[in-house]
Amino acid sequence: MNAPDRYERFVVPEGTKKDTKIVNAASFTVEREDHTVGNILRMQLHRDPNVLFAGYKLPHPLQYKIIVRSSPTQAYTQAINDLDKELEYLKQAFEDEKNRYEDRMKQGF
Repeated sequence: MNAPDRYERFVVPEGTKKDTKIVNAASFTVEREDHTVGNILRMQLHRDPNVLFAGYKLPHPLQYKIIVRSSPTQAYTQAINDLDKELEYLKQAFEDEKNRYEDRMKQGF
């Protein structure tokens, strides 16, 4: 059989560290959110060229929170601010288009 030996999944090769700490990383708990916000936030963090690592996890399906981990920690705040601006822009663009549509309907188009 071509499958590797089972022990290879658990035994770390000699000279390799299994757990490496990421310098200047932090974990943030975001309450009452799920994969939707977690994935958007992770993607926004990855847009920053200074980010070495960004990820999130949902600790348990019955717990309504996500844990976001990123490095450097300053990128988290910047990502939140950037997403806030982007969502505000989308909201405004939607409202403008809705108003244009309503005006056209009033004019009989």
